[in-house]
Amino acid sequence: MSLDFTFRKYEELCKSIKKTKYPVLRIKDYFENESLKKFVILRHDVDKLPENALAMAQLENVMGLKSTYYFRTTPDVFKYEIITQISELGHEIGYHYETLTRSKGNLEKALKLFEKDLERLNKITKISTISMHGSPLSKWNNIDIWKKYDFKKYGIIGDPLLSINYKDIGYFSDTGRTWLNKGSVRDFVKNSLKHKEKIKSTNDLMRFIHTKEFKKLIILIHPQRWSLKSSKWLKELIAQNIKNIGKDLILKRREK
Repeated sequence: MSLDFTFRKYEELCKSIKKTKYPVLRIKDYFENESLKKFVILRHDVDKLPENALAMAQLENVMGLKSTYYFRTTPDVFKYEIITQISELGHEIGYHYETLTRSKGNLEKALKLFEKDLERLNKITKISTISMHGSPLSKWNNIDIWKKYDFKKYGIIGDPLLSINYKDIGYFSDTGRTWLNKGSVRDFVKNSLKHKEKIKSTNDLMRFIHTKEFKKLIILIHPQRWSLKSSKWLKELIAQNIKNIGKDLILKRREK
């Protein structure tokens, strides 16, 4: 049995999704047809290691799948050639914004940064949807920018955290290198359908998908957590465990 959170395991997950015969959607596809009775949405947040995102996008393309990739605009992530290649494969490119954190809570400055970054991305491909970056160490929640402004002004049709009603949708995230939807400081949804069993590993998730208990699924994947080489797999495992300890401390402090 292959190690979890490797590209080989991700290929197994994609095969499980294909076996459901459910339509596999990009985020923008969902907003354009919210009446669908069953589907699987593949969403990727590219926080770092954009080369991993490209490899994942190529794997999906070989398997006949389309998904959404939300890119940060930090120098180590905003790679023009990589974003272009992923877009040309038919995947959706979205903007993974964090401008309220970058502006230290200044809403006007945050909006200007948003406009500037969105323009950069739109020069590569039309941006239809956006998703906030959690920035767990920041005291500012990036999604709060939309309490004052309206992203629709920029031709954006939706944000998966703000614009989707999850009451009849199962939501699974690999945040924290687990599928327990645990350890996320901000990037989580309310009122999602609850699974009866605890789904920790990708094998657990695949078994659950095979039951077809849920007809609507959204799966959030961070490409940097999925390794092509065993040496990088161990490095990411150690790093993520350290991050999870820090996130737990942040969550406990906020609860107090």
